[in-house]
This record gives sequence, structure tokens and C-alpha cells, in this order.
Amino acid sequence: MQRLGTTEDDWAIADVVARYSTDVLAPKAAELDETEATCTIHVPGLAELGVMGMNIPERFGGPGVSHAAMLLSLIEISKACAATSSMIGAHYLGTDAVLIGGSDEQREQWLPKAAGGEWLAAFALTEPRGGSHPADLKTTATRDGDGYRLNGVKHFISNAEEATFIVVFAKTDPAAGARGVSAFVVERNSLGLTVSSPEKLMGIRSAHAFEVSFDDVVVPAANRLGEEGTGFRTAMKVLDNSRLDVAATAIGIAEAALAETVAWVQDRTIAGEPLASKQAVQFMLADMRMQLEASWALSLQAVALRMAGHPFTQQSAMAKLHATEMVAFVADTALQLHGGYGFSREMPLERYVRDARILRIYEGASEIQRTVIARGVLAG
Repeated sequence: MQRLGTTEDDWAIADVVARYSTDVLAPKAAELDETEATCTIHVPGLAELGVMGMNIPERFGGPGVSHAAMLLSLIEISKACAATSSMIGAHYLGTDAVLIGGSDEQREQWLPKAAGGEWLAAFALTEPRGGSHPADLKTTATRDGDGYRLNGVKHFISNAEEATFIVVFAKTDPAAGARGVSAFVVERNSLGLTVSSPEKLMGIRSAHAFEVSFDDVVVPAANRLGEEGTGFRTAMKVLDNSRLDVAATAIGIAEAALAETVAWVQDRTIAGEPLASKQAVQFMLADMRMQLEASWALSLQAVALRMAGHPFTQQSAMAKLHATEMVAFVADTALQLHGGYGFSREMPLERYVRDARILRIYEGASEIQRTVIARGVLAG
């Protein structure tokens, strides 16, 4: 379906990704979920399509696609395997931080191999006691000669085990609040950096998340992104982008759930008539489609503003909030219409419900998105 704000080229790119997702990602999604094996096995194939660098400009090794094409591609990937989309999103978080906060020299050092899938990135902002208010983070970066010593703990860090580098946010001035936060590119194999076993997750189980500890980890000053104290601003700009990635994941899951449901109610019969003939079922399908279309519209509006170079903080917050709450409704309604079969692990509906649940929490919980939106409303 062609949509306002997208081009034929955008859809041609998404169609290639859709075929790969159908042929390669979808057949392995249930197995990866069941075994909790890492979905990073898909990185080489995704890199070959250019997906691992879709957020990166051509001059730094990216394929040079539009943000609309990236959104459409993530939706197609999420239809097949939301965990893989989440893994890609975490990679984008790390590379976006370098792109936004770094110098051209740093971008040239870290981004081309990340865009090509040779290197995987991670993004370490969240802490055990500072998820929804990152300005309260406790990790410190203390100046030591030509570098810094990092100490602290980060939690729920996607890709941390497999990453080549992790963008870490730490306080260089603990008394300065948000203005004391700085960002650093830290190599995964740095002495003193420890990664836990994967967390036992409810959903997106093959997109592994970890606790990461820093014990006097030495980081060269050349690995600091921007000036001291600019890390919080970089993180907030990165999250503006990533909220659209989360919205895409939500839309993809919801589209898959609705497609499964349409096929089911047309095939399933009660008293000799298909479920689809029942008005109550039709009304449920109508509500699912309407909510999905609203998420599409909000997401494409935010993408259009992003591509035009306009501020889009409020719009990305609205897109993320609506899409992540929408997918909860759509996935749960889809399961309900499948009856007991939807509750069975032999079908993908229960996985859709589990995978969707985290989307209202990470990259800013729904309550935080409402705060961002309300702030914009009050500012006029």
C-alpha cells in the first residue's frame, strides 16, 4: 500500500527487506524465541541488504536510504521477528550517538564497519536505579592523564555481549546533574568491563540484554563524544530517533497479528458460518485496522519532519506512545479471536503479545512520552 510521505524507491527497498524477512527471519523466529539463542546470527544477511547502516549517511558507509525507507524496512523485519528488529534498534542507538555527538574523525573511525555489519554497537544509558530519569545516573568518568576511568553499572543493555563497541554515558561532573553527563565510545574488550549472562526476558527473547559493569575501565579522551557535559543532550537526540524505531517494531507486530487474524476468521467456522461473517468480529477487525492506521500516520508525520530537518521530539513521542499502546490492543484482540488456539505456543499470537509488552517500557516508558508531549502542549 502506497502511503503519503513515501516514495517508490522507499517501497522498493522495503520490498527487498520484506522478502528476506519472509524467507529467512520468519522461519527461525519461533525457534530463536524458544531456545533464547541470539538473533545476531542474522547480522551478516541484514548487513548485505544494507539494513545495519540504514541510519548512517553514505559518506560514513551507509547505503544512503531515506528515513522513510528505514521505517518501512523495520516494519517488515518486525512482522517476521520483533527480536531482530530490537537488536537492530540497539545497534542504531549506538551508531546514532556517534553520528550525533561525534566528530567527523570519530564517525570515520567507528561508523563504516558498523554500517557494514562487521562491528555491532550497543548503547549504555540505563542504570539499575536510573531508567526513566537518566540525568540521575551514577556511573562516573574521572579524568586520569590522557583519558578517563569509568566506574559504575549499566542495566538492560542490548547487544552488550556481541558488541564491538558500547557508547557509555557517565558523569564527568557528578554535581552538575544532566549537564555533567558525557558520552564515551568504549571498546567491548576493555580491561575492567564485565558483561553478565543474558537477562531472562518475557519477550523478544533472542534480543539479548545484559548488565554491564565498569571497574576502572580506561577510556582515551579521544573516545569522548563531544565536549564534557554534552552527553545528555546527545542521548536525548538519539532517543528522538529511536522512538520511531520502536514505533516501527510495534506497527510490524500489529500488522502481522492482524494478517494472521484475518486469515483465521475467514477460515474458522462456527455453526457452518465463518467467524468473519459475525458483526462483532467485523467491529473488532475495524478497530484493529483503525488503530493501526493512526499509528502509521503519526509515525510517517514524525519521519517527514525528521527528513525535512525540523524538530520532531513531540511527534516521535506521540508516534511511539500510540504505536506501543496500539500493538498491545491489536495483539491481544488477535489472540482473543483465535480463542484457545491463540493461547497455544504452536501459534505466533502469544509470542506477539509477549514481544509487544516491552515496547511500552524501553526507549522511554509510556508515562515519559506523555510527559514529553504535555511539555510541548504547555509550551504552545
